[in-house]
Amino acid sequence: MTKSLILILTSFIFLAGCSPFGGGKETRKLVANGLTPKTLYEKAEDMVDAGSLDQAIDQYQIILSSYPGSKYAIQARLDIAFNLYKRKKYTRAIVELNKFIEKYPDLPSTPYAYYLKGVVAEDKSSSILDDFVTDSAQRDVDSILEAYSYFVDLIDTFPNSKYANDAGKKLAKLMNTLARHELYVAIYYTKIGSHIAAINRSKFIIENYPNSSSIPDSLDLMAYNYDQINATKLASDIRIVLSSSYPGYSKNYSID
Repeated sequence: MTKSLILILTSFIFLAGCSPFGGGKETRKLVANGLTPKTLYEKAEDMVDAGSLDQAIDQYQIILSSYPGSKYAIQARLDIAFNLYKRKKYTRAIVELNKFIEKYPDLPSTPYAYYLKGVVAEDKSSSILDDFVTDSAQRDVDSILEAYSYFVDLIDTFPNSKYANDAGKKLAKLMNTLARHELYVAIYYTKIGSHIAAINRSKFIIENYPNSSSIPDSLDLMAYNYDQINATKLASDIRIVLSSSYPGYSKNYSID
């Protein structure tokens, strides 16, 4: 009985593909239709050029499943994330970039993955009305905070990469937006008579975004709120700092 069972199992293995461990490779070859990773990648690029982004993403996925260890698979991971971003599938794009960074923490292309994470989060926070009607600082800033942290991660991890300089410029813009958001909150507290809360928000801006364009307005608003709680000495001290640091200052906000 034992010999018969061994013969049956052996025959089954040969029928299944001669090796119990070889089926995966053969399956991958079938998925790729025998095409090389380079050919598959070129086909994906043609799809991108034709505007067929979803099909291109599927093609990149075939490279990952068929030739996971190839250099084309490494690039395909980045291309999947970038094309998800172009399709405005921001969350999925960031997930793919996180996978790339975890899998390849030290590749020459890894700083780009960090940078693209910031770009994706920044674009996620934008609105087509930003330049005409709304101010992004008046809306939810969670994505802006994410973008800010991603660019900081890039600069901290790869300070000498070619993307670090541009990330620094983006940080300055994002910092201004975040500071302006806090200023709007401080103005709101002022309007409803929550003067201590308004003072604390103004202090937060000064302490956390010291180089932002909202500093002079924050100082002026803080002085106003100190006046409202009869802290005249503190209000006077703040106005001295404001006039000495920003001699040409004119108020850029309204609490009416």
